[in-house]
Amino acid sequence: MKKDLKELEAKIREALEGEEIIVDSVTYLKNSGNYNVLSVVLDKVGGIDLDTIVEATNIINPIVDEFDFTDDSYILDVTSKERGGDSE
Repeated sequence: MKKDLKELEAKIREALEGEEIIVDSVTYLKNSGNYNVLSVVLDKVGGIDLDTIVEATNIINPIVDEFDFTDDSYILDVTSKERGGDSE
């Protein structure tokens, strides 16, 4: 990897802070198969909806492109943190 994943995570956190979106984790999984995955897991106080995930993806995507953290092809996967057994 050209740059550190923790540095990328810090840039994403900073960009989403104004939207009150919490970055739970940023991971990069290199598969021996067809694709690699850069996974960004998000949360928000009171829960996060699909529209917010799309908004966050639109913020994250150019950051990842500009950061140039790997030469490998990968899929950017932006998801919400599971809410567990909450029944609300």
